[in-house]
Amino acid sequence: MSGPRPTLGCPCSGHHLVEAFVYHAPPTGEIGLGLAGTEYVRAYDRCALCAHWFARHKIDLAALYQRGYVDATYGGSAGMQARLEQVLALPPERSDNVGRVARILAFAGARFDLHATGPRLLDIGAGIGVFPAAMKAAGWTVTAVEPDPRTAVHLRETVGVEAHAVPVDSLTATEIGQFDVISFNKVLEHVEDPIAMLVTVQPLLSVGGIVYVELPDAEGAAHYGSGREEFFIEHCHVFSAASTALMGSRAGFAAVAVERLREPSGKFTVRAFFELPALP
Repeated sequence: MSGPRPTLGCPCSGHHLVEAFVYHAPPTGEIGLGLAGTEYVRAYDRCALCAHWFARHKIDLAALYQRGYVDATYGGSAGMQARLEQVLALPPERSDNVGRVARILAFAGARFDLHATGPRLLDIGAGIGVFPAAMKAAGWTVTAVEPDPRTAVHLRETVGVEAHAVPVDSLTATEIGQFDVISFNKVLEHVEDPIAMLVTVQPLLSVGGIVYVELPDAEGAAHYGSGREEFFIEHCHVFSAASTALMGSRAGFAAVAVERLREPSGKFTVRAFFELPALP
């Protein structure tokens, strides 16, 4: 077995990494699908320069999703719909999504004439559709990308948005058009090379468009110990404000805003808005 090889294309080549957390058993609440019989040893290494955290282990992460992730997590399609309705019904003071939507609408509204443009959103890794549903209700045309075909069906039939169960790098502007906002909500931490994924979506961004990312915040969560969900095994990366801005820059974007917050759910989060620099 081989574990993840997380990278941010760092010019220091990992020379400033310091071992931070070491695990010999799963923390409470971590998804353990497909890991029975696998020796559980893993660690996070923290960069002393940019405060980014990199996962280090030899566990095959593909096994996490090989035994019915949707069934185990939601109880199938009906469970996805029930969970969607439950989250959308949360009062504003308890909803991470309410704050997310308000922040994006305010930011986009300051850049675009939303009534004139008919704004378009591409949500990468849309999950059960909490964010797409809210943005659709706000008047946006939403396209979602989710690798599980059953989840894509749920997004089309229950949420009522266009959905594709395909790799991100297979999407083309010719096929699906361009978008005013492309969002990655708690997605990029799951991939080994988030910079490559950000580069992939550049052709899908309309002129003047923005990329929105949400990421687990290591700087906030680390103070509360290794059992935090920000450090669960499925996260190849855990970010700092500095490493978030660096990631965007290495992908060819400029960071317009980078913010840290603790969400109503208790999650520590870094959120950022990126734009493509204007051509000279």
